Amino acid sequence: MNKLFYALLLAVLFATPAHAMHIMEGYMPLNWCAVWYVLSLPFVVWSFIYIRKRVAQDPKAKLTLALSGAFVFILSALKLPSVNGSSSHLTGTTLGTVLVGPQAIPLVSVIVLLFQTLLLAHGGLSTLGANVFSLGIVGPFVAYGVYKGVKKIGLSDSVGIVLATFIGSMSTYVTTSFQLALFLPESATGVFGAAMKFLGIFAVTQVPLAIVESVITLFVYRILVRQGVSTYFTSKAVSHEKA
Repeated sequence: MNKLFYALLLAVLFATPAHAMHIMEGYMPLNWCAVWYVLSLPFVVWSFIYIRKRVAQDPKAKLTLALSGAFVFILSALKLPSVNGSSSHLTGTTLGTVLVGPQAIPLVSVIVLLFQTLLLAHGGLSTLGANVFSLGIVGPFVAYGVYKGVKKIGLSDSVGIVLATFIGSMSTYVTTSFQLALFLPESATGVFGAAMKFLGIFAVTQVPLAIVESVITLFVYRILVRQGVSTYFTSKAVSHEKA
């Protein structure tokens, strides 16, 4: 566990800079920026309360949270240019979702995106709410639902991780597509038509990236489980909080 954490930490420190987040600074109108801040804020507050309680119950959770954040940072820093004003990239949130729960990821994503914005000059503060909503809220909770559903029907952890990662990653970009479409609607087909256009463009890069992310997440997850790291679904500290 410690070796993997330090390896991820080094990767964070020496990661190659990217040139955008989901939606870059100045691209989204300020009224829509405000909407996404309002929608994201309750989840971030809830996430803070959950993490504080979780760490109080299990101090070892600090290391798992730090590792989850490093994993998100590394994968989300590796971007490919996509729709004007946005980018396609790995998300990295499913690992943290399975390890510490989807409730932890909104705050983790805020920290990661702020780090990229303030220290690496990637993206901006005005679009932080929108990016947190897609990366740190929709993606993780969709991944959680998929993983839990797969386990309920008796399939293996590996299948659950792969499907949760792929579908969670794609749901992030479905959300981003609609976020863009809301202020860039098509004249003929409106918001839905614009969202379908953005999704079609994203799919060229995002589908292969989601497959790659599924493999990477499964690989890291297996290493951690072999090292005896507890997950959100096995930890006694959170057993009474599960949905």
